[in-house]
Amino acid sequence: MTLSAPTTVEVLRAAGEPTRLRILALLVREELAVMELGQILDQSQPRVSRHLRLLAEAGLVERFPDGAWVFYRLSSHEPQRGFVDHVLQMVRDEGVLSRDLERLSEVRRTRQVEAADYFARNASHWDQVRSLYVDEADVERSIVEATGPGPFDRLIDLGTGAGRMLTLLGGRAKSAIGLDLSQQMLNIARREVADADLARCELRHGDIFATGLPSASADLIVIHRVLHFLNDPAAAIGEAARLTTPGGALLIVDFAPHTLEFLRQAHQHRRLGFSDEEIARWCEAAGLGHIDTITMPPATAQGLTVKVWRAHKAAQTGSNLADRSAA
Repeated sequence: MTLSAPTTVEVLRAAGEPTRLRILALLVREELAVMELGQILDQSQPRVSRHLRLLAEAGLVERFPDGAWVFYRLSSHEPQRGFVDHVLQMVRDEGVLSRDLERLSEVRRTRQVEAADYFARNASHWDQVRSLYVDEADVERSIVEATGPGPFDRLIDLGTGAGRMLTLLGGRAKSAIGLDLSQQMLNIARREVADADLARCELRHGDIFATGLPSASADLIVIHRVLHFLNDPAAAIGEAARLTTPGGALLIVDFAPHTLEFLRQAHQHRRLGFSDEEIARWCEAAGLGHIDTITMPPATAQGLTVKVWRAHKAAQTGSNLADRSAA
């Protein structure tokens, strides 16, 4: 794919300015908020925004609001992305660019401190709940088994939290999106995704019930230990099914029915687990079928049973994902 002559001129003008080249050199490493770019570049937010607007108009970067923040990332579309990659390969990290990378490291360290403080305040939550079920490594092995080898065109993780499903599965996806309502958790996820070098993975602030994402936009949707917090789990499954491509799959990880009532008060669990029949009914109502199930008994007699459900959306040919995999 090539650029027209007028577009080529626009792209060259956009990239051929010192500050805008610095911005591209930063965004190739990770997506950043406007205020973070201003801090790194030591420029005012309005000035940085003007540069970003020109880059966006040339198709070199993508803008997306994230709650009260606005984030930018390099364009995922060709040939603009290829142009940026080629230009940056010719730029040496020295002088101003080296200082920019040092400031980017400072921004990352600040995020890490904030993330550590957050987890420290919630350490009892994670440790107490995790102690109630089978080892996390066993759960993740079952998740990998349930998803299959891939590769996937697009992964969407609904309620991504700290981004563990993105780092676990994102390497087998051409692109990935993590959606969450917590800005603090998204900041943690951004660090994890950056550390995992998942360049084609983006994090967005969004509602699991109304994602705003296009229908049939991903061949693997994941809802990992989120349903039990929700007031309408069926609606969340309905939205996930809407996002699933024909031939794609929805992976749900949650707890089987249990009687640990303290989880409602101590950890805001609205539902105390889900039965196979309940999950199957909601999936079928949403247009999903052929549900495969993995059950992991608790580590102790009083613990939680973890369930992994994989529901398939029929392919346009009428065959389901299992039929396609078996072919």
